[in-house]
Amino acid sequence: MWRRLRTNRAFKVAAGTTFASYFKLVAHTTDFVVEPPDVFEAIDEHLPVIVTFWHGQHFLTPFAMKPHHKAKVLISRHADAEINAIAAEKLGVGTIRGSGATSKRDFHRKGAVSATYQMLDTLAEGINVAMTADVPKIARKVGMGVVTIARYSGRPIIPVAMATRNRITLKSWDRASLNLPFGKGAAVAGAPIWVDRDVDEAGLIAARDQVQASLEDVTRRAEALAARTSRR
Repeated sequence: MWRRLRTNRAFKVAAGTTFASYFKLVAHTTDFVVEPPDVFEAIDEHLPVIVTFWHGQHFLTPFAMKPHHKAKVLISRHADAEINAIAAEKLGVGTIRGSGATSKRDFHRKGAVSATYQMLDTLAEGINVAMTADVPKIARKVGMGVVTIARYSGRPIIPVAMATRNRITLKSWDRASLNLPFGKGAAVAGAPIWVDRDVDEAGLIAARDQVQASLEDVTRRAEALAARTSRR
């Protein structure tokens, strides 16, 4: 049954539209704290930027943007990801199809080459790019993809975490959070991370480690803020 549904275009559109509507409900009924308070003013100085976050913690990130923040998000070519792509587009976020890879064969099969060029072109056009930082199928371990895009685009990486007090943690490889409405939430952004174009391999690894540390910090902070019971 699922195999038939996952290839049915009408089902995908209906599911994507439903997901988009659901997360609109969550965003509009959640009392969000934003940290730092001047994050939008700070980011506007560096537009366009590369927004990065953990896989499975990204469902509310479209609502972290202001109306003038145009963005495209990297989404896998996998058939199941088509629903996510439809949901993103319903929320006003453009899509770039492709994903990271753990082998040279997967690098081409998953569209990593095409997606890389599309992300660089998107940033060159002044449009923000959003992407998960994780190594494919390895939760919360930053891969080289995001720092490579930063290196060749010359644009900064902004680590972001969003959390809600009311949520269900799914038993998936990425420990995805299903955010629930009518509660408290937090959106936390880290300081911009720049990667020099002339950086050597050791410097690129150091930049990746910096993104890893920042994502861990903003995630802990967002979850702590969301867990508080007091109002803003």
